[in-house]
Amino acid sequence: MNELAANTSPLLSYGVLAIIIVVAFIAWFFVNRASVRASEQIRLLEALLEEQKKQNALLRRLADAQPATAKQQEEEDAIEQRDFIRMIPER
Repeated sequence: MNELAANTSPLLSYGVLAIIIVVAFIAWFFVNRASVRASEQIRLLEALLEEQKKQNALLRRLADAQPATAKQQEEEDAIEQRDFIRMIPER
């Protein structure tokens, strides 16, 4: 027992070991937490990508279903522009 009192080296090494273990657990906690958040963000981004693909497909089907309406609208706009020019009196 007297040897422990005279030599503090074993207590110091156990204390340093305990501090290193605590620091390692804290570092592991933050790394693990960041990894989980990154995985969750990736999962959410993949779900968002799938929704955007569905929306793009739906928009493409809607656009393909009404091609005549767009051409007809362009022709009407061109006629209106020509009519507007004819309404301006010349000086």
